[in-house]
Amino acid sequence: MTYNGWKNWETWNVVLWIGNDEGLYTLARESKSYGRFCESLKEIGGEIAFQTPDGVAWNDSGLDKAAIDEYFDEL
Repeated sequence: MTYNGWKNWETWNVVLWIGNDEGLYTLARESKSYGRFCESLKEIGGEIAFQTPDGVAWNDSGLDKAAIDEYFDEL
C-alpha cells in the first residue's frame, strides 16, 4: 500500500521534511544523494541528525531509498 504516491508513510515523511524545510532542502541539493545527505546530517549533529521532527529515522529500514535518490536527482 502506498502513501501519497510514496512506498509508505516513512518515505513520504522524509521527503516531506526535505522538501519543506529550507535548511534540509539546501543540504539535500548540496549533497546530491540521499546517502551523502544522511552523512552530512551526522556531521552537523543535534536531534535532526537522527530523525525527522516527526520521529522517522533517516536510516529507517522501510525507506524506499531508491525513490528518495530519484527525488534528489530532481532537485
